[in-house]
Amino acid sequence: MKRKSEQKMTFDNLGRTPVLRELVAKANTHRMAEEQVMASLPPALAPGTRFVCCLEGELTLSAESAGKASQIRFRQHEIMETLRENELFRFVWKLKVKVVPPRFHEKPPAKKIPLSEENARLLKEEAGHTKDKKLREVLEKLASHVRD
Repeated sequence: MKRKSEQKMTFDNLGRTPVLRELVAKANTHRMAEEQVMASLPPALAPGTRFVCCLEGELTLSAESAGKASQIRFRQHEIMETLRENELFRFVWKLKVKVVPPRFHEKPPAKKIPLSEENARLLKEEAGHTKDKKLREVLEKLASHVRD
């Protein structure tokens, strides 16, 4: 049985595992292919577009929106012509674009805007016209949160 310290995977002992070495080589090839594809795209279409794969002359890209996918399809002949200059994509004859929306959008935290004096005056005025005692108290309390 190997010691635990010998079982840890590091870049030094990466060469001893042929499966992992093969996966890293494939990942590097994919990264280089993606760089070439991104360089061939028009600058306006590159953000939000990813290279998926290229199998049997069929290049597959993913776009974050349907509008961007349509623009890529519209300019596909221009993109493929540029790509065919690279040895890796010499036999590309078809371009497929899939729409893959982002998983989530980071929303900025909501900013609390302080109550203006005009709005506070209107709340007090409305509280004066309200017959319900609890609602009047709530409106007056809201009106007291005026900006300093």
